[in-house]
Amino acid sequence: MRREADHPEPMAIAAAPDSAALRVRPFTVGHRDVWRITLPMTLAFLTTPLLGLTDTAVVGRIGDAEALGGLAVGALVFDFAFSTCNFLRTGTTGLTAQAVGAEDGREVQAVFWRAIALAVVIGLVLVLAEPLITALGLLAISPGEGVAETVRTYVFVRMFSAPFALVNYAILGHVLGRGRGGLGLGLQIVVNGTNIVLSILFGLVLEGGIAGVALGTVCGEALGALVGLWILIRGFDRREQPSRQAIMDRHGFLRMVAVNRDIMIRSFCLLGAFVLFTRIGAQLGAVVLAANGILMNLFLVGGYFLDGMATAAEQLVGRSVGARYRPAFDQAVRLTIGWGLGLSLLLSALFFVTGEALVAFLTTDAAVREAAGTYLAWAALTPLAGALAFIMDGVFIGATWSRTMRDMMLVSVAIFALAAYGFTGLYGNHGLWLAMLLFLGLRGFSLLALLPRRRAQSFASVPSDPR
Repeated sequence: MRREADHPEPMAIAAAPDSAALRVRPFTVGHRDVWRITLPMTLAFLTTPLLGLTDTAVVGRIGDAEALGGLAVGALVFDFAFSTCNFLRTGTTGLTAQAVGAEDGREVQAVFWRAIALAVVIGLVLVLAEPLITALGLLAISPGEGVAETVRTYVFVRMFSAPFALVNYAILGHVLGRGRGGLGLGLQIVVNGTNIVLSILFGLVLEGGIAGVALGTVCGEALGALVGLWILIRGFDRREQPSRQAIMDRHGFLRMVAVNRDIMIRSFCLLGAFVLFTRIGAQLGAVVLAANGILMNLFLVGGYFLDGMATAAEQLVGRSVGARYRPAFDQAVRLTIGWGLGLSLLLSALFFVTGEALVAFLTTDAAVREAAGTYLAWAALTPLAGALAFIMDGVFIGATWSRTMRDMMLVSVAIFALAAYGFTGLYGNHGLWLAMLLFLGLRGFSLLALLPRRRAQSFASVPSDPR
């Protein structure tokens, strides 16, 4: 087995830096810096569930159960396909933040155009692969023929949004890498707001049904991409415009591909863990499966808030690594961990108090309500158990330590699978939730344990405080 030094993180793939790139660029990180990114991005992430609610309401008013089922299945297909491409957002954020920290405006623009190029290529591949993606989705879920036909219509139309959606990932990654959380929120409002309005117009008012809802999504993503590109390109400094050769630089693309590859593997593993959680829960009966599905909404809501804090960690940590300034790195880690744990404690307490009311709102089935109440405490603890995982993901993405993050995810998923089957056999659904909390905690603490070594490697030969 080769030593770790023989396998450098993607950051080390970049071309050999010159003396200017090695210069330390001090800056301070305060509470305001954390919340300047966290608050707008939390609001932006919270707009996402509104899309699903709007689409469901529009199709639900049509009064066609098969159309509603087709929407649910079609949305699941896109959730899987697009969530695995989220590396275009996170990878771009880390690489951009490092270029900002290094005060390399030309590289900031080059990273942006590389991400846009990847987004367009992957998006076009998804469009061409639509028949295969649809077939695989139907094979995995096996709905009735009426629902399947609706799924085909929805996926066919909405898949044309793929290039625009992935370009929006790259745009958002660039914006967040530069610490412009307010602009990120504005662009998300453009995308999601247009999506909501046009889905209602095309799907309900013009009676386009599920095809109209899908068309509204396509238009929303397209308008968001055009507005984002217009704003960013107008704001670029022409004096720092990279040449085509610089944009297509082999080392730069290799670094971006390596980071994105590792993040994609990490995302697949994370999805796999939640699929396994659902699969094992299904073996415990329909009531338990339904109860677990409702309770997982608590974790998802908590995740929207913690994602905002993780985004702040990505930008501030990435900037400090690019600036080669360890005091800013340490302060960014301390502040985001502190605020993240505090926020998660508040969320868990809130879920303990309001959880039963939320369950009652989401289902009228007495048996499901009773089962959800039995396991409510476990679900209420998920924000607290997962807080460190969210923040550490942000830290490692910002520092582009993606291979380490990928490896710890693989270990955590393997342990979760063993624990899920073992604990469920001993304690039933209580054991399954215990395994989920173990999985969330293990992800965070394993990365935290490796952080000092990775920090020492990244800041080797840099004074602790050069001021």
